[in-house]
Amino acid sequence: MTEAKTPGHGPLTGVRVVELAGIGPGPFAAMLLADLGADVVRVDRPGGPGLGIDPARDITNRNKRSVIVDLKAPEGPDRVLDLADRADVLIEGYRPGVAERLGIGPADCHARNPRLVYGRMTGWGQQGPLADRAGHDIAYIALTGTLGMIGAPDRPPAVPANLLGDYAGGSLYLVVGVLAALHHARATGTGQVVDAAIVDGTAHLSAMIHGMLAAGVWQDRRGANLLDGGCPYYGTYATADGRHMAVGALEPRFYAEFLRLLGLDDLTGAHTDVARWPELRERVAARFETRTRDAWTAVFEGTDACVAPVLSLGEAPHHPHLAARGTFTDHGGITQPAPAPRFSATPAGIRTGPALPGTGADDVARDWGLTRPADPVPPHSCEPSNPQRKASS
Repeated sequence: MTEAKTPGHGPLTGVRVVELAGIGPGPFAAMLLADLGADVVRVDRPGGPGLGIDPARDITNRNKRSVIVDLKAPEGPDRVLDLADRADVLIEGYRPGVAERLGIGPADCHARNPRLVYGRMTGWGQQGPLADRAGHDIAYIALTGTLGMIGAPDRPPAVPANLLGDYAGGSLYLVVGVLAALHHARATGTGQVVDAAIVDGTAHLSAMIHGMLAAGVWQDRRGANLLDGGCPYYGTYATADGRHMAVGALEPRFYAEFLRLLGLDDLTGAHTDVARWPELRERVAARFETRTRDAWTAVFEGTDACVAPVLSLGEAPHHPHLAARGTFTDHGGITQPAPAPRFSATPAGIRTGPALPGTGADDVARDWGLTRPADPVPPHSCEPSNPQRKASS
């Protein structure tokens, strides 16, 4: 069982956050705030979080505490409002209008706590023709043009897991918005609503590409540009053992070192000659296929050729550089990414493992000054209780 208390560490020590349970970008954003020291209380629903994995291994719930509230019960909304009254931030990921219908929308919460930052995480946003539609990461990034940039030109777009939409375009923008609004609230005494939409954040991530497109140095098609795999010295290559190497030798001096180590010095002029790129790609690919990934890693080790092995999730924590930095850590028997970024004066860390539903109720009631009794902890269950929940994010 996870530890009950999460004493504050990190730059957000003293900040109280209420997270209305969901899956995907909302929990990840709340985890990031918790990693940075915030006291995050996750409000779980009876029956489980709606995610089909063991809650004890759901890393996005580390450094949090959990209470269980039945929002359909008569006293449920008031219990959430009691938490909101004592919080600095509230995060929810319902479809537009759902929180209002439950009696825990922004107006309800601000009536109790005008300083509250109310963070809303959705795919489509709070307004617009698609606002009420279900969706997932892949659909959101498809409409922004970013999914269409990824992959080989003669194959369908490659799916970047849910990293680009849910987490980069969603969670990280929610956190930026919440922290900016928190700064404003502390300066003025007035909270506000943060409308974080995955479509907005993902589109924003492509700002540089849009600038290159306007400048005429980016073609609006896949696999034809400097950074999308179209360039033979910025991409991936298969090795003799079926693994891969990643190449990013963009600058002339790095490119020269890359060719030298490959033994292809006669291709120096192909760097700026697009007409020679097919020849360059073919010869580079042929060279990489002559040795294993680990053999090529040894060749490029300690050089500025900007070449690295493509590692699996299981291999990454053991890479010497990542191991030296402590980029990954072990906690509670789970290997996981360590908190990021790093702070010189207020270091963050993993204080507790994933919060099991309801196990923090008594401590939260004491620490937050709540008088309402805790709901009983339900039997441990991993079954999804609301399959539509993810689609509403």
